[in-house]
Amino acid sequence: MAKSPAEMAAAMMANMKEKTGKSLSQWLAITKKAKLEKHGQIVKMLKSDHGVTHGFANMIAHETLNAESGSDQQDDDSLVDAQYSGAKEGLRPIYEAIVGVVKKFGSDVEIAPKKSYVSLRRKKQFGLIQPSTKTRVDVGINLRDTKPTGRLEASGSFNAMVSHRVKIEHKNEVNAELQKWLKEAYDAS
Repeated sequence: MAKSPAEMAAAMMANMKEKTGKSLSQWLAITKKAKLEKHGQIVKMLKSDHGVTHGFANMIAHETLNAESGSDQQDDDSLVDAQYSGAKEGLRPIYEAIVGVVKKFGSDVEIAPKKSYVSLRRKKQFGLIQPSTKTRVDVGINLRDTKPTGRLEASGSFNAMVSHRVKIEHKNEVNAELQKWLKEAYDAS
């Protein structure tokens, strides 16, 4: 059975330490120290200096640039404020409701704002929150072995780092069903 791009990316993340000898956070420390600004430069350095295969080097470079567009440039609150400003301002209560649900899962939940979305992490990313349009927040969820059904859609081209997406247009859609999927992803991470 063919795997989706999201499933392949999640499998690579899960196997990174075993296959490369280092975890993603260890690789990010190396790439940050190198102070390279372009994707191709990071990939080349990882391959030539560290013997990382192209697929893993590409993924690490992508994560490096995502991390650098996040907290290093602005604090977390200002990143979230920027995401929910202007035409998307009315979506902030949806974001707050989702974060409120997720924080109840455990003290190890990490809310990690990036430039265009907020990563939900434990040991690894289990979900994300993104204001995709002026009327909708998309919740990405990592549920590798769960078939898409109803409002739990395959992530498709939405984001390769999650397997599923749930579209939310109203705060009341942050319900028990969504909480169940997020909790399953949290438990598996």
